[in-house]
Amino acid sequence: MSTKAGRKKRLNGVCVMEETDWRFKIAHREAKIGVGLALFNFVWWFGFAYGMGSRPVEEYSYVFGLPDWFFYSCVLGFLVIAVLVIVIVHFFFTEVPFDDEEGSP
Repeated sequence: MSTKAGRKKRLNGVCVMEETDWRFKIAHREAKIGVGLALFNFVWWFGFAYGMGSRPVEEYSYVFGLPDWFFYSCVLGFLVIAVLVIVIVHFFFTEVPFDDEEGSP
């Protein structure tokens, strides 16, 4: 089994195969997971901060002395994202060697 994946590339009008390191496939998958986590974090924060925070101040309820929108968007949001990152890194990310040795993926 080859440790390199191929990618087609045009060179002077001729289609040639460009060899790519197998680690790029893993890196791209993990980058997409990271972007997904960042988007989830933003949606969580935005939803609670602007969804609950757009009410008049007189209607705010408080959690541990903080307005509920702030508690859910910033405090609880941070804890949820921290736990998600730990779980996803532990179960979905792969240890990848950085050296140039020819080894199996």
